[in-house]
Amino acid sequence: MIIIIDEVLAVMNIEQLVTTRRTIKKFKADPVDEALFMKWLQAASLAPNHKMTEPWDIIFAGPETRGKLKHKTDFGGAPEVMAVTVKHGKTDLETVENTAAVACFIQNFMLQAWDEGVGTFWCSLGASKAAREVLGVEEGSEVVGIIAFGYPEEIPAIKDRISIEDKIKKLP
Repeated sequence: MIIIIDEVLAVMNIEQLVTTRRTIKKFKADPVDEALFMKWLQAASLAPNHKMTEPWDIIFAGPETRGKLKHKTDFGGAPEVMAVTVKHGKTDLETVENTAAVACFIQNFMLQAWDEGVGTFWCSLGASKAAREVLGVEEGSEVVGIIAFGYPEEIPAIKDRISIEDKIKKLP
């Protein structure tokens, strides 16, 4: 896609960004500049969300908190770890919509990071009651994912996927 912003031509290839992104399980210790990841979080907040609920909150886990989470590989040594939570809706449908919006938020963040050479790892550890307690997740919220991020130590090869044709159902 080619867009013009402030009279500057920018060439973006979203297909390449999406198809080259990988789950990173081993990170370098090099820190990620906070201004950089705050920019990604701001961009991620443009995720679609029903009725502009913006149902996400972010909790950054420092070294002490990470230790209490007891992840089997300490998140691959990533320099940054954050939990992204969703607020329950007033109805079951609103909760589903909110969770979908938070998943979009996380994907936006991950793609922004990858575009800058920073890898991510989405972990479901936050779904446990113990992890929610360690993270201080508020009543009426759940952890959608714990995202570790940093500069990749190694980038794995793409894994085989089921053909999309096998996932499509066409109705008359």
